[in-house]
Amino acid sequence: MELKVVNIEKPDDVNFILGQSHFIKTIEDLHEAIVQTVPQMKFGIGFCESSGPALVRFSGNDDELIEMAKKNALSLSAGHSFVIFMRDGFPVNILNTIKNIPEVVNIYCATGNPAQIVVAETGQGRGILGVIDGVRSKGIETETDKKARHDFLRKIGYKL
Repeated sequence: MELKVVNIEKPDDVNFILGQSHFIKTIEDLHEAIVQTVPQMKFGIGFCESSGPALVRFSGNDDELIEMAKKNALSLSAGHSFVIFMRDGFPVNILNTIKNIPEVVNIYCATGNPAQIVVAETGQGRGILGVIDGVRSKGIETETDKKARHDFLRKIGYKL
């Protein structure tokens, strides 16, 4: 077994979700779930098929995000994993919908941060072991930091 790190390549203004499922129809179900939940969201999906032709399947409604999803999914090449890249919405807007798709097995991360995916590779294929999401913690929040967090969440409309 060989351990590898795959960098997720995306602009800073793009968020993504990385997950795993178990069935080829995942690509269509993910697409339908997103447009039914947040119709204005721009997105691209890449799905790594892990049997038969073992292709990267793709869908979405934004050419740039679709290309990003295809490229990153192929870099991962980890069985039945999927990546969803998005603009005009956030993972929190669709995360529960994605988790409720019957064939979705696991969500590894949902972030806008720089991310690295730790994969194991054997003679059979690849599997995702974990995710490095962002940077190391730099300390404990202060009262000023708490106020800034509180104000930020209200500014972007996630708290009243």
